[in-house]
Amino acid sequence: MKKTLPAIIAHAAVILALILLMGFLGVIAAGVAAEGSEKFTGELERNVTLRILENDTAKEQGYLKELLEAFNKEYAGYGIVAVDANMDQYTDLEMGGPYGYGPDVLYQANDALMKYVDGTRKHILPVPVEKLDCYAHVDDNAWDAYKVTIDTQEFVCGVPVNIQQPLLYYRKDLLPENWETEWDDDRNGVPDMIENWCDLYRYSQLIRQQSAGSKYGYMKSLNDGYFASGYFFSYGGYVFGGEDGKDTTDVGFSKNDGYLGGKIIRQLASVMNLECTEDTITKNSYSRMAQGAYFATMTTPDVYTMFLKEMVLAGYTEEYAKENLVMTSVPKLPVSGDLEDESQGFREMTVMGGVNGYAISSYTKAPNAALAFVNFATSYNMINRRAELLGISPARGDLAETLGGLNATINENLADGTIYVMPSVRALAQVWTPLQTYCAVLADDALTGKNAYVTDDALKKGIANVDSQIYAAIHTLGGA
Repeated sequence: MKKTLPAIIAHAAVILALILLMGFLGVIAAGVAAEGSEKFTGELERNVTLRILENDTAKEQGYLKELLEAFNKEYAGYGIVAVDANMDQYTDLEMGGPYGYGPDVLYQANDALMKYVDGTRKHILPVPVEKLDCYAHVDDNAWDAYKVTIDTQEFVCGVPVNIQQPLLYYRKDLLPENWETEWDDDRNGVPDMIENWCDLYRYSQLIRQQSAGSKYGYMKSLNDGYFASGYFFSYGGYVFGGEDGKDTTDVGFSKNDGYLGGKIIRQLASVMNLECTEDTITKNSYSRMAQGAYFATMTTPDVYTMFLKEMVLAGYTEEYAKENLVMTSVPKLPVSGDLEDESQGFREMTVMGGVNGYAISSYTKAPNAALAFVNFATSYNMINRRAELLGISPARGDLAETLGGLNATINENLADGTIYVMPSVRALAQVWTPLQTYCAVLADDALTGKNAYVTDDALKKGIANVDSQIYAAIHTLGGA
């Protein structure tokens, strides 16, 4: 059927409108990285409201409330008001941002934030970091987690707040009374089960035997890929290859002697129970540690206050809890890759880590006010307060040095490379399911007596299959 001239014109108008709309969205998507820095003129927008997306712990412990109140008081003369975005901490900016539903400023881990600038996606702005008070005080390795190269030009799209790495938490009051004579072979005043995984493994066996399975030594959900990956890294495995660790065509958990990480996981499972094959231990570790049912676990420094809270609820004074709940570096691994063989000595464990920080949405209508908020939130005083309330390890080197202890150590670990920073690429999302499934299978294999992964060959094939699954999810199935 022939179209009339008005119909042809109307049809053409629709097509033109669609082309213009797609072009407009394309400018937003592809242009903000190149032009984003130009949005930060230094002239503060007035009478604006900033929606701030923080994590749940910051809300629960009262830090976000303090931060917002302090910032709003400082910028009251400009009419700038920062409010809680009242969104889930894992809200996807890509889904809501273009439609005006996303936050202006968001706090997340580097891999979560940088997926918004991966490929053609440009949902967060490059930040003129040299304007920030924290700039000179944050190590290059932390800034690197937020760097991206677009059209041969390098940008920084996030501002580091704290460094995440797994740490060992243990109850000092649950050490054996004779630890100084029986569990301190080198007589250095530190219990052996805190210093190396072999002795922690043996002590866990002892606790389980003596309590008839009602109490445990080391307990952790071994299906958690973030924490489990460190066992593979420690023996030469890696996530992705390339100089920047972002070459997704080279998946490397099985490379070098990475398979030995699987052996360690299987052995650790043998001193636990089937809850380690799923998320139960992660969920109950706070209360079970407080009740004395677990001697030790592994998690990140920013949840320290959650353990303290549970110990107080269990009837301990806060002073007693702080004295006996100890957070320390993860133990060393045996060079042999066998928890029952320490004849070759020990090596430092390389752990999966990350750099949590702030980013500014490309869709904010007040970029200068948002930058002012980020500058305020990453100031010495506010990061110090965050450390006090949340137990985080600050990325600011000046503050980490002042606080000392583990804070300085974690900054050193990042510089030394014993923290394997999560690759800031979207494809990282395809890693977890294959890796976590394999780790759960290993744990189940040990606890149920299936013994399908006892030999080195079986362990090598198992982790090589994980690499293949990850590669296929990214490149064959289009999961990137």
